[in-house]
Amino acid sequence: MNRKTLVLPAVVGLLAPALAACGASGGDESDGRAAIVVGTTDQFVASKDNPAPLDPAIGYEAGVWNVLRQTLQTLVHVPRGGGEPVPEAAESCTFTDTQNESYRCKLRSGLKFADGKAVTADDVKYSIDRVIRIDAANGPVALLDNIDTIETQGEREVIFHLRAPDATFPYKLATPVAGIVPRSKYAAKSARTGFQVDGSGPYTMKPEVEHNQVVKVLFTRNPHYKGDLKVRNEKVELDVFPDPTAMGTALDNEKIDMMTRTMSPEQSQQMLENPRDGIKLTEMPGLAIHFLGFNTNDPAVKNKAVRQAMAQVIDRGEIAGKVYGTTAEPLYSLIPSGITAHANSFYNKYSEPSTTKAAAILNAARVDTPVKLTLHYPTDRVGAGTAAEFGTLKKQLNDTGLFDVTVQGAPWAKYRPAQLRGDYAVYGMGWFPDFPDPDNFMAPFLDKNNFLNSPYKSTLAQKTLIPQSRRETDRSASVKTFQQLQDIVANDVPVLPIWQGKQYAASREDLTGVEWAVNSSADLQLWELGKGTV
Repeated sequence: MNRKTLVLPAVVGLLAPALAACGASGGDESDGRAAIVVGTTDQFVASKDNPAPLDPAIGYEAGVWNVLRQTLQTLVHVPRGGGEPVPEAAESCTFTDTQNESYRCKLRSGLKFADGKAVTADDVKYSIDRVIRIDAANGPVALLDNIDTIETQGEREVIFHLRAPDATFPYKLATPVAGIVPRSKYAAKSARTGFQVDGSGPYTMKPEVEHNQVVKVLFTRNPHYKGDLKVRNEKVELDVFPDPTAMGTALDNEKIDMMTRTMSPEQSQQMLENPRDGIKLTEMPGLAIHFLGFNTNDPAVKNKAVRQAMAQVIDRGEIAGKVYGTTAEPLYSLIPSGITAHANSFYNKYSEPSTTKAAAILNAARVDTPVKLTLHYPTDRVGAGTAAEFGTLKKQLNDTGLFDVTVQGAPWAKYRPAQLRGDYAVYGMGWFPDFPDPDNFMAPFLDKNNFLNSPYKSTLAQKTLIPQSRRETDRSASVKTFQQLQDIVANDVPVLPIWQGKQYAASREDLTGVEWAVNSSADLQLWELGKGTV
């Protein structure tokens, strides 16, 4: 799963930073001002296989990026209401050619790291070259694949020369993979182990660690920060909980001010049906998707007909309605609704679930039935309803008589390496977009170096359609290209989209900025939170 598991119904008044100092009683009060306390079920664990979970060259999960975004600064960022990236560490950034192959940024004057040392164009180049040089197998380096060379001019100008036109490049620079780091803390050729993160972003951070696992992180406003973000508080504490139930109990007991990733479907449903005094539930648009992936070289699913037959019988409406209630909706494409170019390609091809049609697909391909399969799923990281979802999928497939399905779960630390090795023929995953553009729901699945390490290859997608879509500065001009890509996925079924999530945050009533604190890409923006006068 990516990062890589909201937002914005109406603008509300946000309090000035001077009024943002009062937080929950459980927060840090070392300087007399309590931190706002936010709960999460994201887990941050250092292990032999992953000793550097919070290094921007290594970490490529939504929870990890949500820590990095608070501390690392990027040249540009996506503004709070969405839209094209705007300058952040930079004072200006622009393509300097009509082909979108040369991107120039000029840093803000007086930019500093949290330790007071100046940030220069050379630091930007060093940080991004470092990610490319380390080239972590399970990291985010693929987002930088299109960079040919990075040039600096003086202390403040940096120019990216790209191998091919890419109108989405500014979005990629807005992600933590392009976070600016001090070379004194981050070696050029090796990952930084442990949990400390240092940069020039809106906060400094101090992790509290037990048994090689983060239990909380204290973010303190960076006095040297100079950028586009308006920081509306002095301190935020991120508390890690083992599950949504424990996080909910902490909210009830006023130990935290807000809970975000990840509330269970039951919690959201209960709060929708029975509002609680002193607690508000904020619903925000979400772009997270859940899907089945396939190792298309595995004998069990190598025949496209098997994957097509599964697409023909799976009832997404039952899964969304019975398992996730109001927190999910059926998804018929890798590109979710709410993103330009979304098309219901799977529904257009397969329509309603049909055992008869699925049998015809298998018979035409001379596939013996029942097809024996094991569906694998992660027991953590994806969400509280995953086990029930896979139980429902098993029943749906087995009830047709065309499949003989079992399900098997594994913790993420074991699951992800096994999936990347190709151990699983069929597996469940979630995807949280790196940036809100249709490219980020296609290229990570279909392009070379895709994040699933999938053996599936569409030459038309890789050589023609994806490059063609990236030439369009006006993203609406790429709609037809993305519709063609979605149709390819529906026909070949290298992945099978299941549902699209909605996002909810529960918070105490005196907390402001909640509707801005998590955007539609599930990016945590703690600087938006504030508290009323006490």
